[in-house]
Amino acid sequence: MNQSVIRALKLLDLFTGEQAELSLSQIAKKVNLSKPTVYRLLTSLEMCGFLVKKKYTDQDIRYRLGLKLLELGTIVSEQLELRKIALPHMERLCQEIEEIVHLVIADGDQAVYIEKVETNQDLRLYTRVGKRSPFYVGSGPKLLLAYMPEEERNKILKHIKFQPFTANTITSLEELEQEINTIRRNGFAVSRGEQDLGTVGLSFPVRDHTGKVVAALGVSGLNMRFTGEREALIKEKTQQAAVQISTELGYKPHV
Repeated sequence: MNQSVIRALKLLDLFTGEQAELSLSQIAKKVNLSKPTVYRLLTSLEMCGFLVKKKYTDQDIRYRLGLKLLELGTIVSEQLELRKIALPHMERLCQEIEEIVHLVIADGDQAVYIEKVETNQDLRLYTRVGKRSPFYVGSGPKLLLAYMPEEERNKILKHIKFQPFTANTITSLEELEQEINTIRRNGFAVSRGEQDLGTVGLSFPVRDHTGKVVAALGVSGLNMRFTGEREALIKEKTQQAAVQISTELGYKPHV
């Protein structure tokens, strides 16, 4: 555990509504550390945008929280709003198709499952809220990769290290690029036994008010339940739910 990082982040907790600005001396006294140590921590936080230094006089220099925290807080707020809006639709979809329903977002070089609704079926896939997954495995992660801005997607593709989970996992850049093209052409993603053999996953894009894909709404189940007319019905219901969530997020498709 990096103690310097922990110490630096704990300094942020010192700032409150009543004490929005603090001097070096005040901070050092509150955390019981030497001024040189605190100064190094404050300088690192300032460089990263978490703190702003304000100089009133040569003797009166204070620190306050920076806009980077507002930026990160906005991201968290948007994710919470996304979950709040999506959950009723996910629960309804789960009742209609009796399959597991997921909501997945991109976070850096991985996908993250931020919501899940279980089914009464015996199937229990190894997914949980907070689980991270590489972008080359699973319908949700693959869909998010396919709809990323090209520059962002190319950065991820450049650094992907493939690891097979099953015999069906994508293990080459060429295969993944073909899959991306297929997803963008079809408007949805499919995963057949890529992470768990004998299972199928389907995902559709969730868009915000700008039209940007901000999440993947996915369903998962046993492959014996994803055949013929039933699979077509699952696709239809999942797409409808994804559109409904997008609409609540302010998305208006071009006519």
